[in-house]
Amino acid sequence: MTNPFDDPEGTFLVLRNDEGQYSLWPSFAEVPAGWTIAKAADGRAACVEFIETNWTDMRPNGLVEAMGG
Repeated sequence: MTNPFDDPEGTFLVLRNDEGQYSLWPSFAEVPAGWTIAKAADGRAACVEFIETNWTDMRPNGLVEAMGG
């Protein structure tokens, strides 16, 4: 079995958690607790581009706040 996260032909969601972290997620899989959909189902390349464009600070929100912004 191949990894569904690596499927170039797959349909994916982009998820985001309360810490501002993003995840590429196969659209057929249930969204895990604590995550919300940041980008609706789309191709893998479009979802990866969305993450790269929107997740420019890899620090979790809690760390950003602790460091004063």
